[in-house]
Amino acid sequence: MGKGEFAGKKLTDFRKKFRWKKVDYARRILRLKQKHDPLEGAPQARGIVLEKVGIEAKQPNSAIRKCVRIQLIKNGRQLTAFCPRNKAITFIDEHDEVLIEGLGGRKGRSMGDLSGVRYKVIKVNDISLNELVHHRKEKPQR
Repeated sequence: MGKGEFAGKKLTDFRKKFRWKKVDYARRILRLKQKHDPLEGAPQARGIVLEKVGIEAKQPNSAIRKCVRIQLIKNGRQLTAFCPRNKAITFIDEHDEVLIEGLGGRKGRSMGDLSGVRYKVIKVNDISLNELVHHRKEKPQR
């Protein structure tokens, strides 16, 4: 590869060509995350609870993690969201409107011993799930 006074264009073109070998660059430029992501690139999304489900933890842990099946309002896609904290699932009923966000796993993937769960519930009927669990607020009747 030339290193002369007028080799700048050749060097930049060469570098641009090899940027496509980097996975992060290619995924960002082709917008693959937004295309495949149910939230379509948004940090949070609203959805309607379809059912409550218990998901078994992966080995070596042994537990049933309380989750909910949700249908997103904006595009109709269905996904599973985790309900954090003790007894949080008791404040969520079917047909409630919930707000979800990412669970915080590596590269947007599932976290810990929850297989296939990438999102968590943060609000139920516009009231923070954290406030409900700590009995600071009551859930309104719809």
